[in-house]
Amino acid sequence: MSDKKVLIIGAGVAGLSAAVALSKNNVKITIIEKSSFTGGHAASFTCKAAEKCVKCGACIAEDKLKKAKADTNIRIFTNSVIKKISAAPPFNAVVKNKAKQFDITCNAVIMATGFTLFNPISKPYGYKKFDNVITNFELEKMIRETNQIQKPTDKKIPNKIAFIQCVGSRDASLNHLWCSKVCCGSAVRIAMLIKSKNPTTEILFFYIDIQNFGKDFTSYYEQAKNNIKMIRAIPADIFQTEQGLLITYFDKKIDKPIEEPVDMAVLSVGITPNKSETAKMLNLKIEDTGFINKPNINEAIKSGIFAAGTALGPMHIEEAAASGASAALGVIKYLGV
Repeated sequence: MSDKKVLIIGAGVAGLSAAVALSKNNVKITIIEKSSFTGGHAASFTCKAAEKCVKCGACIAEDKLKKAKADTNIRIFTNSVIKKISAAPPFNAVVKNKAKQFDITCNAVIMATGFTLFNPISKPYGYKKFDNVITNFELEKMIRETNQIQKPTDKKIPNKIAFIQCVGSRDASLNHLWCSKVCCGSAVRIAMLIKSKNPTTEILFFYIDIQNFGKDFTSYYEQAKNNIKMIRAIPADIFQTEQGLLITYFDKKIDKPIEEPVDMAVLSVGITPNKSETAKMLNLKIEDTGFINKPNINEAIKSGIFAAGTALGPMHIEEAAASGASAALGVIKYLGV
């Protein structure tokens, strides 16, 4: 039995994947999570399968969480933050949660602090102003909890929905020039799920371009285009009318502005950096984007400090899981177990 101990900061997909991989080598793992729940943002994602699996990755968070909770080598503390940590091994950390403050000593650290969702309240789409404007994450949670899509105002099935991509990402005005990577695949799949549940619901899909989201992308996207109205434009505004919402955008094909009435709008909000004080305490390099610079594996193996998942930048759920497993492999090499 190994006497090595690893501290993982963040209980999202990457952190849980790293923990499960490390436990197979009999390493003792402590996970510190600042929120009240485990699984990260992916834990609220709904399965998007209609007739068969569409490889959306939503089940990955559930699987990793189930394994971590059942593993006696893994301890998880929620509602907890690192107040202080040394920047060299052995790592001595002071952890504070609602119940108490306690110390942890470990041989290696994995930063898996995830990301922050862009708040679209500054965009001209009426978020938090018009009740039937929601984010893609709120839609995921709604379908996960109710197995249906409903207008927040009256709980009725909407007749017409607009999906708006790249809200807060690929945006030069915000200096958010990166693609969030997960939004296209998630939004297209969930739009198709809605069509399977409610075939008469009309869906408008506003986009800059559609990012490849898997090996079956071409065939799946062709199928989606037969069921969803794809509009290569980003709306300028959303207004509230007596009949519902009104979206305005410029149609380059006919070279004129268009007004499109809808019942509901879904904003695909971008992945933005989760600014972590712990990363500064550990002297990790932060990129100009605000994401953690991925430590060179040789440097990480020397320092005992690793980073994984969307703390490094936008990733698909599958990528975040693989990133966590890769960090665990680096830790195993570092510890020599």
